[in-house]
Amino acid sequence: MSRKIEIVEVSPRDGLQNEAAVLPVEDRVELIRRLEAAGARRVEVVSFVNERRMPQMAGAEQIMASLTNDPQKRRSGLVLNRRGWDRAVAAGCDEANVVITATDGFGLANQGSTTAEQLAGLAEMKGGPPISVTIAVAFGCPFEGEVDEGVVREIAGEIGRLGIGELVLADTIGVADPWVVRRRLDLVHKAAPGAQLRAHFHDTRNTGLANAFAAIEAGVDTLDASVGGLGGCPFAPGATGNIGTEDLVYMLDRAGFETSLDLPALIETARWVCGKLGKAPVSAISRAGGFPVPVR
Repeated sequence: MSRKIEIVEVSPRDGLQNEAAVLPVEDRVELIRRLEAAGARRVEVVSFVNERRMPQMAGAEQIMASLTNDPQKRRSGLVLNRRGWDRAVAAGCDEANVVITATDGFGLANQGSTTAEQLAGLAEMKGGPPISVTIAVAFGCPFEGEVDEGVVREIAGEIGRLGIGELVLADTIGVADPWVVRRRLDLVHKAAPGAQLRAHFHDTRNTGLANAFAAIEAGVDTLDASVGGLGGCPFAPGATGNIGTEDLVYMLDRAGFETSLDLPALIETARWVCGKLGKAPVSAISRAGGFPVPVR
């Protein structure tokens, strides 16, 4: 019996938010449709942020209105504050992914609030779609450096006490290693035992897939990834792309895990969206192709 690993596709949001090129709403909707045709069932499709600060994410409501409701698919929106939450509820998102930062330094740069203020805002988010909470910079901060595991444990405990169903541990700037990933997931699980754990890794320093492996070995069944290896945070200096979805799917498929994602379709989608951005995919599999190589 193969183990199912769920992949949350984040390229329409995290993948595009740090790009110099601003894709029109029509292209972003087409990206979502291509990803869902490739088998993606959970996609982070929009970000409810200030469009003046992040023009790459403009048109969130228009994108949501363009997507036909489908009970087999879950489209989520990123939320940084109460205003973003209200927009996500009004737009009809299937899920809201609320960001809580592990440091005040990153919180003030990313969303203009401290961690304590973010947690207070989270407690007020009621009457809308299911919430997942991402603890950003959970392994290291571009402004404050190392993040103490006790801080992460305390934040996770506060989130757990609010009854949040899913907690995401994010290596926002790509500084984690597989051993610290396992330790930190273990302590977060103990701090918030009622929450399902999910992991979000960036490949900034070439440790993304190793960290994904460590998370799976630690019992995590849901991972974020971005087609083409796109990604980064405009408010985190030096942060680059997420794990490439096709790289992660290739590794898992070869090992016998079930992902329900079509690797050739992912490669085609990665090349398509990167062409729209005027760049080549950074993911290895979109450059090299899968294996075995089809006989021509």
